[in-house]
Order: sequence, then structure tokens, then C-alpha cells
Amino acid sequence: MNFYPHSLLKLIDEFTKFPGIGPKTAQRLAFHVLNMDEKDVESFSKALVDAKKNIKYCSVCGNLTDVDPCIICKNTERDKTTICVVEEPKDVIAMEKTREFFGIYHVLHGSISPLGGIGPDDIRIKELLSRITPEVKEVILATNPNVEGEATAMYIARLLKPLGVKVTRIAHGIPVGGDLEYADEVTLSKALEGRREI
Repeated sequence: MNFYPHSLLKLIDEFTKFPGIGPKTAQRLAFHVLNMDEKDVESFSKALVDAKKNIKYCSVCGNLTDVDPCIICKNTERDKTTICVVEEPKDVIAMEKTREFFGIYHVLHGSISPLGGIGPDDIRIKELLSRITPEVKEVILATNPNVEGEATAMYIARLLKPLGVKVTRIAHGIPVGGDLEYADEVTLSKALEGRREI
């Protein structure tokens, strides 16, 4: 038997739809909302609706934006000769936080995963190929270092090589501050592969 009012149950149920939110966390969030000022709740709900209405994908790179093309694609200071290929919009944010990359991006919106039923036609590979002009000198493949990310990188590299563009892959390996004894064999082998002269 449940003792919560129907509207509270509905709120808890809606929170459980978020990734990583279980019933207990959903319950905590619902009670937090109930303790908020009504103005704050209205502001929160307006932010949700506005984000859903106004955020779209950039027609050029596929990143999340509220203007089209996005601010990165529009920025004339960016190096248009280098395209960094990532799986998701959140990866663009991660790359931008490094303050080391000044090129442009291409967001695939996923990775090739035969087990998940996702093939090359299900992600934005065709759109990437259409962006390879004589101006583009290098494509950096920054897909995730897992089976799907590696398969996607290899597939794209095979398509790009004949186009005469330099194709590179971000290095993988031991994180800064990590200990070798705690690294697994795959991470260590990737670190060896990605070694560079100092």
C-alpha cells in the first residue's frame, strides 16, 4: 500500500526516468522540489521547457546549440583545417575544457555497435565525409576507448584514407597521477602504443 498522494507519486515516477536515478534518489528529488519556493519550481519547469524547445543540433557539426550554425562553427578564429570527431555533444564540452584544441568538431551521435543494432548508416558518418574538402588537412578521431569507439574509429579511418586527409587517433593510456600497478593490460598496451619522444 502506498501512502503518497497521487501527484507526488507521479513526480517520483518522472524523476526515475532520468539515467542513474533510482527510486530512493527520485524520492529525495521529489521531496526537494516540494520544499522549494513556488517561484523556483516555476523557474525550473520553465528552464526544462525552454531547453527542450530551443536546443537543437547544429546543421554543420551536430553539436547542441540554440543558434544555427553553432558558435564554434561560426567562429572565424577556429582552425577549419582540423576536424575533431567525437561521439556525443558532451564530448565537445570535454575537449573544449582542455583549452588545447582550436579546430572544429563533428559529432557522430553514437558509435558503431553491431550488438546494439547500430550500423554506420545510423550515425553521422555520411555528413562527416561531406565535410572533407581540400581545406581539411587532418581529422582527429576522438571516439571513446571501448570496443564500439575503436570499431567506429577504424571504420572512419578506412573511409578517410583514400581522400588524402591525415587521420589521427587521440592517445589512450595511463591517466596523470595514476599508478602502473593498478592499470590493466589493455590500458598499458595503449599507453605503449601512444608513446612519444621527449
